[in-house]
Amino acid sequence: MSDAPTATAQAPTWPMPRADGCPFDPPPALRALTAEKPLAKVRIWDGSTPWIVTGHAAQRQLLADPRVSVDERLPGFPHWHEGMAAAVRYRPRSVFNSDVPEHTHYRRVMTPPFTYRRVEALRPAIQKITDDLLDKMLAGPQPADLVEALALPLPTLMISELLGVPYEDHDFFQENAARGIAHDVSAEETMQTFGALNAYLVRLVEKKAADPADDALSDIAARVTAGDITVAEAAMMGLGLLIAGHETSANMIGLAVPALLENPEQLALLRDTDDPKVVAGAVEELLRYLGIIHGGQRRIAKEDIEIAGEVIRAGEGIIVELFSANRDADVFPDPDRLDLGRPNARHHNAFGFGIHQCIGQQLARVELQVVYPTLFRRVPTLALATPLAGIEFKHDRLAYGVYTLPVTW
Repeated sequence: MSDAPTATAQAPTWPMPRADGCPFDPPPALRALTAEKPLAKVRIWDGSTPWIVTGHAAQRQLLADPRVSVDERLPGFPHWHEGMAAAVRYRPRSVFNSDVPEHTHYRRVMTPPFTYRRVEALRPAIQKITDDLLDKMLAGPQPADLVEALALPLPTLMISELLGVPYEDHDFFQENAARGIAHDVSAEETMQTFGALNAYLVRLVEKKAADPADDALSDIAARVTAGDITVAEAAMMGLGLLIAGHETSANMIGLAVPALLENPEQLALLRDTDDPKVVAGAVEELLRYLGIIHGGQRRIAKEDIEIAGEVIRAGEGIIVELFSANRDADVFPDPDRLDLGRPNARHHNAFGFGIHQCIGQQLARVELQVVYPTLFRRVPTLALATPLAGIEFKHDRLAYGVYTLPVTW
């Protein structure tokens, strides 16, 4: 077993900066930790020293362990920032902060709109939205901002339509969501953004309960009417789906385009294939290769856990750093190479693992399977309008990506 006091005293600060010129790779200091062992101690914003888990196997073991909790109200929970910690007492229980059996109840309410069959039925709608957005971009001036033209509106339109959230409100919820997922957010700002978004969703849930429509939020509101959940719980479900439903896919689109342009041979494989299985595999590899969730999933140990030569004590925080697991050489040979034909790419942890893995992952997959080949087939001369070094990456956000992506064709 390791010398825990020494490990704590020497714990490096988390999060860590990525290297200049290497926007698609994990931070060098994180690589160093990963190379040493799959678990280590890090120091976060409040001075506490939770464990960071970087190894693929160790992550899956812990994410499937019932002794590991997502209950953010437990003392010692490693909150993302001051604002997240301050808002704990105002956030109702949901799939995002509850364990079994509560979690099972909430997930059962939220899952139906995101089954494989229902999401596949949305593929034609996703294709039409993609084509319409590209038509508008191609008819406009150059250079164009691909984030504004395609990456952000596509998943926002889809999740708005699926939930029954008015798309005309997108500026409001996009702005507040973006502010809420910065690395360093004060308690005051978090309360403002959370309060505004929560009040908005409460009003929508109440409206859907009184006048239901054919959308997911109406289905959730019906469970309020039936007495299964409260309005506050329903609003929290809707808020989580709304934010996760547009932020992650938008960042995957915006980040993958420069990564593919930097790897033209791999891009050609994706652009030139008519095989849906090849496209699906390429999407899995991009999910593996790009670290969108680079703040880490947060957990806490409810009991002592022996793992990988260490002991995580009850009450100690855990940060599951998904990006490092997706670059684990023990699972993915030559992990820093983008290989769209990688046979085991789907073994990535990009959507998490276990009972808390991403509810909307099938929707994200279909969106990406549509948008990547469509973009590069319709705009085969697509190029960055600025050098890669001139692109502003989201180093200060919990969800990684690009702020803008100027392109020409």
